[in-house]
Amino acid sequence: MQQFELTFPVGADPERLDSFLARSVAELTRSAVLRLIETGHATVNGEHPKPSLKLKGGEQVILEIPPPVPAEPQAETIPLEILYEDSELVVVNKAAGMVVHPGAGNADGTLVNALLGHCTDLSGIGGELRPGIVHRIDKDTSGVLVIAKSDRAHQHLAEQFKAHSIKRVYLALVYGSFAQDGGKIESTIGRHPIDRKKMSGKARHGKHAVTHWRVVARYPGLTLLRLRLETGRTHQIRVHLSEAGHPLVCDETYGGGTRITALKDPELKKMIKEMGRHALHAKTLGFLHPVTGSYLEFDTDLPPDLAGIISYLESNNQ
Repeated sequence: MQQFELTFPVGADPERLDSFLARSVAELTRSAVLRLIETGHATVNGEHPKPSLKLKGGEQVILEIPPPVPAEPQAETIPLEILYEDSELVVVNKAAGMVVHPGAGNADGTLVNALLGHCTDLSGIGGELRPGIVHRIDKDTSGVLVIAKSDRAHQHLAEQFKAHSIKRVYLALVYGSFAQDGGKIESTIGRHPIDRKKMSGKARHGKHAVTHWRVVARYPGLTLLRLRLETGRTHQIRVHLSEAGHPLVCDETYGGGTRITALKDPELKKMIKEMGRHALHAKTLGFLHPVTGSYLEFDTDLPPDLAGIISYLESNNQ
């Protein structure tokens, strides 16, 4: 672990933290500095700042550069709930809290690491012995995913996703009540113009996104929704519901964190806080097998944390 201890000069013109660090640490690019700040490897006077923090003079800046991680994901023995598997693909019910693919701050413990440890018959994707990630769900989203084992499976599944012919159904617990029983949310989704960690329907550049929704159950202050994705943009459901005024319960990023104060039931509040992740589950996935052409569909139950909250709401909604 390398560590740089710097002091921003007193009397210097104010400067953004990321700019100062990129200028001061010659071996780092601006994008590398951004990643380090965003993953908590920089402090200013002992606090974890945003990259845009303006330094005004005298601040003590510490930047840590963690040791490099292996370029290729490593196989790990991690329990997986396998719903289906053959020589071409594997379908899993991903637990909430598991990242799909290794990345900054998540070098191990991911679904890819687990699959490398589980699959002994990978025929290769792009010439490499690795599982083919055709689609992803967020770390805190639970539910069903299909992963390719071969190039031909990867290509055929990717074509189905591109054509929007895959059946994808989610269950979501959201804040607020709906005037109608169902509808469609349609917008363009892209990177948020200010907060680069978020997606937004107000992005300067984005992609067409469509979410169909239907009310499953209504509770005081909350609604359980069934959602069908027509498209599959990053954070699509979270953005669409948040911008419609109905953020996911416990979604800190898209406005579902502070809304808990409006709930009256202390036991319900306690259960939501203990869940500690946004209330979204990828329930159903249906597609054509990339080799046989037969239709496969997989349906999963709500995980215990979210199922417990729904059960509690039902018992108090008689």
